[in-house]
Amino acid sequence: MKILQVYPYFYPAWSYGGVTRVVYEVSKHLIDIGHEVTVYTTDAFDNKSRVVIRSNPMYIDGIETFYFRNFSNHLTYKYHLPLPFEMFFKIQNKLKKFNIIHLHGYRHSLNVLTHHYAKKYDVPYVLKAGGSLPRITEHKGLKRLFDILFGYDLLRDAEKTIARNEREFEQYRIMGVNEDKIEILPVGINLTEYDNLPEKGAFRRKYLLGENEKLILYLGRIHRIKGLDLLVKAFAGLLKEFDNARLVIVGPDDGFLSTLKNLVQDLKIGDKVLFTGLLYERDKLEAYVDADVYVLPSMYETFPSTVLEAWACGTPVITTDRCGIADIVSKVGFVVKYDIEQIQNAIFEILSDDKLRKKFGAKGLKLVEEEFSWNTVIRKIETLYETVLTKNDRKCSTI
Repeated sequence: MKILQVYPYFYPAWSYGGVTRVVYEVSKHLIDIGHEVTVYTTDAFDNKSRVVIRSNPMYIDGIETFYFRNFSNHLTYKYHLPLPFEMFFKIQNKLKKFNIIHLHGYRHSLNVLTHHYAKKYDVPYVLKAGGSLPRITEHKGLKRLFDILFGYDLLRDAEKTIARNEREFEQYRIMGVNEDKIEILPVGINLTEYDNLPEKGAFRRKYLLGENEKLILYLGRIHRIKGLDLLVKAFAGLLKEFDNARLVIVGPDDGFLSTLKNLVQDLKIGDKVLFTGLLYERDKLEAYVDADVYVLPSMYETFPSTVLEAWACGTPVITTDRCGIADIVSKVGFVVKYDIEQIQNAIFEILSDDKLRKKFGAKGLKLVEEEFSWNTVIRKIETLYETVLTKNDRKCSTI
């Protein structure tokens, strides 16, 4: 098949969250099983810089990648408003060559433009919203306006929509998508990246942390929706029982870092909280390996890949019941209410019991290996594409 993947952020723009990694892994694994894959994306890299475009397309691990220049890097990072105007002129006649299109995310201009030409040239597409359907937190009015102008058509015209769990299935249904057009497919994880984990203690040595300190890790975007204020308050209370505990917060600022740092100072626990910024590849794995527990205290989440990453490193996990993956976590870890005391109590229990901590870590690792390998997930995605093409009576061209 000739497959187009569309998302505003792509390799190496990991600061834009987990969906960026998913698009890369899906594209790479589709190539590995014999398909041609093209990615349409933008030159967004982080809050200060853009991807350096040496040629267009560039080839990333065999993936034909078109990086379209954004009108404003500030608007893209601060407001998640990518505006790659040149894309309008450069894709008009290119979409005809693809058998199928996979749109990632929901409310962004690349989807609007691709949808227009997909309809014009009768190219079927599937859409994976990646948790972006609900109108929560900021800009609710603008999100509703997008839905009225573009979003409902975008969802209606998709041959299939992809939900990561039952919660997201229901979100699609609320947005008017027929149930027979919603497929549940989980996120995968590339287990080969975890075959040779860093030695234990590397992260601690790098950041001058004691061997006996209890490390509580959060890894992800520093955004209000992630519930980090609850985690910091829970941690402050925990210090009464564990004065050798450290809270490690890893990830890029997404508008909440200054508020969080002020809270840490107000609670007078600045010497107990480490902000590392965004960590990549091996550095990120070192953090997971040395952590005693990974905590995701989000007020809203669909299917966080960081939970799978923690499990792949053998690290136990605590999440809130507002995470769409909570039913899975509950089998091998702690799921608590979105509540300071419950978060604190769960951390206390897992830090107090080494046998329980190791048990949860081992069970999480086994679960990832059995159910969430990309080798398993990618075949399900391939089957979904084939189903769409068969329905539309379109031939699959191969390499």
